[in-house]
Amino acid sequence: MNKKIHNMAVFIEFLVGSGLAIFFHWVLRHEEIAYVTFAVGLLLSLATWLLREDVENARDTLIEQYREAHEIPAALARICDPECHARATELMASTRRTLLMLEKGYIPLDDTEFYLEGAKLSDAATHSIKAVDPMTPGWGTRGTLLNFYQANLRALEREVAITRIFVINRDDLADPEVQKVLLAQHGDRVTVRVAFRDELPAASDINGRDTTGSFNFAIYDDQVVTDVFTQPGKYYGRKTTHHGEVERYQRLYELIEHSAHPLEPGEESLTIASEVYAINS
Repeated sequence: MNKKIHNMAVFIEFLVGSGLAIFFHWVLRHEEIAYVTFAVGLLLSLATWLLREDVENARDTLIEQYREAHEIPAALARICDPECHARATELMASTRRTLLMLEKGYIPLDDTEFYLEGAKLSDAATHSIKAVDPMTPGWGTRGTLLNFYQANLRALEREVAITRIFVINRDDLADPEVQKVLLAQHGDRVTVRVAFRDELPAASDINGRDTTGSFNFAIYDDQVVTDVFTQPGKYYGRKTTHHGEVERYQRLYELIEHSAHPLEPGEESLTIASEVYAINS
């Protein structure tokens, strides 16, 4: 109905302008004034039509924004049950945290999505993958991790350089299960290093990032980062391509790499390179 009234108003304005022009032309015999009146009337009709169109569009936009801004508060206000209201408040708090993460350029991912994204990024990598992983029991035996590691192997076949720093305790290096993982990756041509937890960077703020993080992240081609959350929750990890955030992770990786120890094959295990040199000397 509003659209019809809007079109009718434009039509009426056009008729009035044309009528005045005809009146000046036929009745008063002022042809110049008739032409000027018709032109001015036509321009005014066009101007008012455009103005009404802008007002209508602005009105629709404001109404939509108002509905979006007040839809959730209105829904919360309609919840009368105290337990339901408490649950709704928790959901809103979780949603706000997710929105804050998205605002900073991070995409939250659940467990399966995280390793699927890692596999896709490994398949798309062209020159380097730099990873930091905590050595957990059964590392690489889960289905999602196996498929992710297969993508790593495909990247190695394309001559992509993969460096993986495992974060372990000092006593863990002699553990047969740990050695099994290290030997397998070394045999697949992954550059393997170990970083002892007590030698990791001290808790401090490095370029806005707390180094007490998960120490479980990967940098693909120095352009994309995936990171695992330290605390269990709705999401397992996150991904970002934001240039500033990627630079922070690169800085953290450099600090961990500086504290990491290269490994060399011993008789039946991988040993810290400095220890091998000490034995040979």
